[in-house]
Amino acid sequence: MDFYHACEYLAAAAATCSPQPKGWLGEQKERLKTNELEAVLASFASHLEPANIPDEEAPVRVCHRYLSNRHHQLDYRGALEQGLPIGSGEIESAHRYVVQQRLKRPGAWWSLEHAEHMLALRLNRANGQWERYWQDYIKQAA
Repeated sequence: MDFYHACEYLAAAAATCSPQPKGWLGEQKERLKTNELEAVLASFASHLEPANIPDEEAPVRVCHRYLSNRHHQLDYRGALEQGLPIGSGEIESAHRYVVQQRLKRPGAWWSLEHAEHMLALRLNRANGQWERYWQDYIKQAA
């Protein structure tokens, strides 16, 4: 899950959880990056709003639920150790470069089938798989 998105939920809860929201938020971000989700969830314990309060007025409860339901998607430490991005910025940027730059040229139009083939080729090239793709293609054609 996108780290920035998770931090938006934490930021909404910060004012309720601490008289020093920025410091509290920074601490929780570091805990998420080191896979200490249980400590983050525990920091909400004494601040959870009652169930009769609407979600719009219960940022701590909403954040707690959001993170609890996505436990398996929060391996930020593992991603960072592998050099993988934990935010969606690179993906969104790649979408503009890999997809839109080729398919959204003035006057261009594509059938769905041809667009999918073009995208597959562009992705292979962007991921450094160009030579391997063509080697596999030649083997399959033989």
